[in-house]
Amino acid sequence: MAEECKPILNTGLRGVTIASTRISDVNGKEGKLVYRGYLVKDLAEGASFEEVIYLLLYEKMPNREELASLKADLAAVRALPGEIISALRTRPQDALPMDILQAGVAMLAHHDPDVHEEGSRDAALRMGIRMIAKLPTLLAAWERIRTGKSPVEPSPDLGHAANFLHMMNGEVPDEELTRFFDTCLVLHAEHSFNASTFAAREIASTRAHMYAAVAGAVGSLSGALHGGANTRVMNMLMKIGSVDAIDDYIRNEIETGGKIMGLGHAVYKVDDPRALILAPMSEKMGKRVGETRWYDISEALEKKAKAAFRKHKDMDIFVNVDFYSASLYHSMGIPRDQFTPIFAISRIAGWVAHVLEEQFAEAAPKPMLYRPESEYVGDYCGPEECILESIDKR
Repeated sequence: MAEECKPILNTGLRGVTIASTRISDVNGKEGKLVYRGYLVKDLAEGASFEEVIYLLLYEKMPNREELASLKADLAAVRALPGEIISALRTRPQDALPMDILQAGVAMLAHHDPDVHEEGSRDAALRMGIRMIAKLPTLLAAWERIRTGKSPVEPSPDLGHAANFLHMMNGEVPDEELTRFFDTCLVLHAEHSFNASTFAAREIASTRAHMYAAVAGAVGSLSGALHGGANTRVMNMLMKIGSVDAIDDYIRNEIETGGKIMGLGHAVYKVDDPRALILAPMSEKMGKRVGETRWYDISEALEKKAKAAFRKHKDMDIFVNVDFYSASLYHSMGIPRDQFTPIFAISRIAGWVAHVLEEQFAEAAPKPMLYRPESEYVGDYCGPEECILESIDKR
C-alpha cells in the first residue's frame, strides 16, 4: 500500500454551477422560489396546477383558450392502458409505492409511439404531457389495487387535482379539498437543480427519451436523502403524540445529536416560502376533519425547536416544505407511504420542463453530455501499477 493516501474528495457538486436554466430560481437568503419569473406564493394563491404546468412547459401563463386546450390534452390521455392495470395486479401488495411508480413509468414507455422518434421536441413534449396526465392515474390505481379495490377510471369532467382524489378515494372531492390538493401540487411542481431534477437532466443529456429521464428522477426521489422527509415528519409527530411531550422530545434529540425532521434545508436560510403557505392549510384541514392534534403538535414543535436550537446550539433552524405537508396530507387521508409518490406526480411537471430544456434549449453551445471528472485515489500497489499474479499465487 502507498505510505500516504490521498484525501477522499466528496463535494456532492455543491457550489458547482453546471448549466443555465430559465425554469426556476431558489433564493435561499430571501426565501423566494420563482417559476419562470413568478413567485410561487402568487402562483399558489392565484393559479391552478394546470396553469403551472402550462407555464413550465410553454414559458408563459396561458390564456383561457390555451388553458382549455391543455386540460383537454390531459383529459384525453389520462387513462392507463389495460396492460398496465393487469401488470399492477401482479405486484406484491407490500411493494414500495415509489418502486411501483418507477416501474410504471418504464412500462408506460412501451405504449408510447413517440419513444421511437429521436430528436423531436414535439414528440418529447407529447411524451411529457402523457406522463403528467398518467402518473396520478397510475398512483391512484396502485393504491386501490393494493387495498383490494378496483381502480377508478378518470373522469373527463374533473380537473387534475380532483381526478386524483376521486380515483384514489372513489368519491368526487368538494371544492375546498380540491383546492387544497391543487395548491400542494403547485408548491411541489419545481425546485431547480435538486437531486431528482439533476438526475433527469443528466440522463436527458445522453439523448435518452423522456420516460428514461423521468424514471431516473423517480429513482433518485426514492432515496432517503432526497424524498420521504414528510413521511418521517409524520412518523415523528405520531411518536411525540401530544403537545405536552414536545419538550422531552426536543431535549432528547439535542442531547443525542438527533434531528427535528422538517426543520432545516440545504438552500433556504430562512423559512421555506412553501411551508408558510402549507401551515394554515394544515390547520384548516385539521379543523375540517375534526382532528387538529397533528397541526397543534407541528406548530408548537416548530416554535419550541427553534428556540431550543438557538439557546443550546446557538444556531437558527428553519421550517421546510415537508414539515406542514405531513400533517396536511395525513388529514386528507393519504397513506404515509404515498407522500413521496404524490410529490412525484407534482414534480413531473418540472422534470419534463427540465428534460425539454436540457435537450432542446435554443442556446449556444448546444447542451452537452454530462461527464464530470473524478480523482483516482486507489494507490493499491503504491506508486506503481499492480502486478497481476496467477490465481495460484494470490
